[in-house]
Amino acid sequence: MDTAPGRKALTHERILDTAARAIRRAGFQGVGVADIMKEAGLTHGGFYAHFASRDALLAEALQHAGQQSAERIARGNATRQARGASPLRALIEGYLSERHLSGTENGCAVAALASEMPRQSADVREAAAQRVRALVAVVARALPAGAPPQAAAAIASQMVGALQLARTLGDNAEGRALLADNRAALLAQHDVSTQG
Repeated sequence: MDTAPGRKALTHERILDTAARAIRRAGFQGVGVADIMKEAGLTHGGFYAHFASRDALLAEALQHAGQQSAERIARGNATRQARGASPLRALIEGYLSERHLSGTENGCAVAALASEMPRQSADVREAAAQRVRALVAVVARALPAGAPPQAAAAIASQMVGALQLARTLGDNAEGRALLADNRAALLAQHDVSTQG
């Protein structure tokens, strides 16, 4: 049995990849259907064979971006853990890395788009809420045994907020220092391998 994706599925995936990068790079208002289709190498007319509306594209692209981010986080965490980092240290160091400071197009969709959520359609807001829940769940799985359950949401919030503020300061010494300060504070407070 042939399990290779069909042409339509591959085209759909290409549109989602393009839109996922675009929403992280330019925000929701910076994403037009015609631009996405052009960047994906497709005609504008083919859009409706894949999506019922622009909001449907945005919601699915946000989910896609979140899945891509989760896969990157998991790969980075596995590498850092193989080098001896605790799961929480691996997550915090990867998320609050200098590489993530300038990587908006391929970085965390939550950090890139959170401030825009209140102005989006219900479908897009629900997709965003799912991404936030998924990020909190990733943090919860990385917490050391015995950590209070509410710590996951607090750590995720600090990570996202720190990344947003550092990006606001820029990919420079000031932005990198803000990331470093937050990494150190989170690890000192929550990572048992750091505590004596």
